Amino acid sequence: MDHTMIVLGIVILLALAFDFINGFHDTANAIATSVSTRALKPRHAILLAATMNFIGALSFTGVAKTIGGSVADPSKLDNGVEIVIATLIAAIIWNLVTWWFGIPSSSSHALIGALAGAVFIGAGSDSLNYAGFTKIVEGLIFSPLIAFALGYIVMTILKLIFGRMSPHSVNKGFRTGQIMTAALQSYTHGTNDAQKAMGIITFALVSAGIQDNLDVPLWVKISAATAMALGTSVGGWKIIKTMGTKIFKIEPINGFAADLSSAAIIMTATLAHLPVSTTHAITSAILGVGSAKRFSAVKWGLAGRIVISWIVTIPIAFVLAMAVFKVIDLLFYR
Repeated sequence: MDHTMIVLGIVILLALAFDFINGFHDTANAIATSVSTRALKPRHAILLAATMNFIGALSFTGVAKTIGGSVADPSKLDNGVEIVIATLIAAIIWNLVTWWFGIPSSSSHALIGALAGAVFIGAGSDSLNYAGFTKIVEGLIFSPLIAFALGYIVMTILKLIFGRMSPHSVNKGFRTGQIMTAALQSYTHGTNDAQKAMGIITFALVSAGIQDNLDVPLWVKISAATAMALGTSVGGWKIIKTMGTKIFKIEPINGFAADLSSAAIIMTATLAHLPVSTTHAITSAILGVGSAKRFSAVKWGLAGRIVISWIVTIPIAFVLAMAVFKVIDLLFYR
């Protein structure tokens, strides 16, 4: 078998492994609030999330094209496939580390940071598209700030509308509403996050000369969607516990507001072809909702540690990918 096809096969397996891990790492984004308020039983929530993730993953490709072409031009890289391998290994390592410790870090940050680091060390600083990379990072930075503000606004409006009603009646109604927002949140997660693996596979296909454009093949869409759905079905219980119970005590109306706010941000980004962090969106929305409920109710110490993990993910993934690329280069090409 041709060497290029063997290496491409490794890339595809790693990309699907990343998508699988992304699925169980980010399951909490969609279902943590609905599980914590008992709007959905855990098994039902995971089945809903897996199904809607799969449907969402097949719906759009704009984010995949951004990932595939904005950080670097794959057609101009002689070792683009090796760069992708280093990217995926670094991103997978960071995802597993943060999952193990229950830290809701961003798979998107890990992937983007790792790709930039692998391109930088593997093809030189001139090969890195700084404008495209900066645009992506700006989207990753501003989206959680907007999600926080939107969560605060939506919760404030809901308080004004339902503040004088019986808490029992309000919670009963919003438990039903949470099923719908959990489904919406899962769908939007699929529309954005699954495309990142699609974009990386397409990046490798163009770099290897298998295709000459960034259009995502149907088999790539189906493979990535399936991997993410299967990963989602496994569930990430440690992160669900952090997201659903440790930031502040979430009630159904809070979960509804947080899910609706974050889903709106993610869907807007998908339509704009921008990769954003679903983790950042939902966590920031929860913080915004908690602040609107009662500022002191939010455990800001934990929130601060989560924010620190956001800040350090891109540089850590960048350096980790550089190290992984060097190891690959030493072991197989020298």
